[in-house]
Amino acid sequence: MTATGAGLVDVTLPTEQSEGTENVISVWFKAIGDAVTENEPLLEVSTDKVNVEIAAPSSGTLAEILKSEGDKVEPGDIVGRISLATGESPAPAQKIESAPQADGISKTPAVAQSAITDASADLSPAVRRLLKEYDLDPSMIEGTGRGGRITHQDVMNVIASGVERPAPAAAQKTAIPSHKVPHTQMRRSIAQHMVQSMSVAPHVTSVFDADLSRIVAHRDANKSDFESRGARLTYTVYFVAAAVEAIKKVAEANARWHDDGLEIFDDINIGVATALPDGGLIVPVIQKAQELDLFGIAQRLGDLTDRARSGSLDPKDVQRGTFTISNHGVSGSLVATPIVINQPQVAILGVGKMERRVVSAEVNGKEEIVTRPMCYVSLTIDHRVLDGYQANAFLSRWVEWISTG
Repeated sequence: MTATGAGLVDVTLPTEQSEGTENVISVWFKAIGDAVTENEPLLEVSTDKVNVEIAAPSSGTLAEILKSEGDKVEPGDIVGRISLATGESPAPAQKIESAPQADGISKTPAVAQSAITDASADLSPAVRRLLKEYDLDPSMIEGTGRGGRITHQDVMNVIASGVERPAPAAAQKTAIPSHKVPHTQMRRSIAQHMVQSMSVAPHVTSVFDADLSRIVAHRDANKSDFESRGARLTYTVYFVAAAVEAIKKVAEANARWHDDGLEIFDDINIGVATALPDGGLIVPVIQKAQELDLFGIAQRLGDLTDRARSGSLDPKDVQRGTFTISNHGVSGSLVATPIVINQPQVAILGVGKMERRVVSAEVNGKEEIVTRPMCYVSLTIDHRVLDGYQANAFLSRWVEWISTG
């Protein structure tokens, strides 16, 4: 909290920031002149990974908003100021009087316009822009914010339900029927991050086949025991453990490119891409995975996944990742290539759908045609850092651990 004189206190963003992200103010919960209470949520800042509420540093009145909704901000920026002088109430809205005209007839604003003005009194600038752009009446929208306030997301939900943007009269006869869903800040940030990764790193992908028979049998035998101790034994748990073993063999996969050299990390911090129920993607990170056994990985992964889908991750939960896994097979994909590298990392593992396939395998010392649970696994690399030989060595060790332990 910083006092600025004249009874003002700065509202400052935290100095911590997730790697590779852009901070944007998504919503102010208060308007200028509103009373605020110390530690109550004042605004929300969004990145491509997590939304963070910023609390009021003191009680008083919101005196200034220096950064508006949609503005890009940096850690440590001053975004607003709170006046410590309390007790003053905002000036009451002036009553609109009918003004006599030259012809002696009084003219008053239309009733519908008055209703919209009243309903719009507590709306944020971003909400007002959307209402105007889509010609929406705020009195017809149910607000889910504090005290019934209409939020930016409330308006986007209405638009997503099929409200069309008004088209110019000349274009209405020829336009193809459609509707537009505004981008969320998370989707904008993901798009920027993906484009940046493809422009910086030359992507190359290797694909291997993996026999999952061993881990299927192990999971069937141990799933109940894990659940009784408070952990879900999913197949992704095995994929993380196998990645740790593969990184031990090819350390360059757990690194960061610098123009003057390669920074190879001692800790193996594995991010697992997690799809969110309302769209978007987030990558919570299992810190120091090399120190965890299978049960420890299951505990950590389950906790992170649950909190990611409930929107309760902390910024530290998505920081310091050194390697990423995309288990895209859970939604039915066999092979995805290239999976875009999560910059500034240098490789990303993709695991496809498990399916029973006919293969040639050794059974009791004889080569036989059998069916096995199989999946395709890919490693997309930054070719500045890794070559095909290293990518194949990584995947060979990953497949070996999955198949034989």
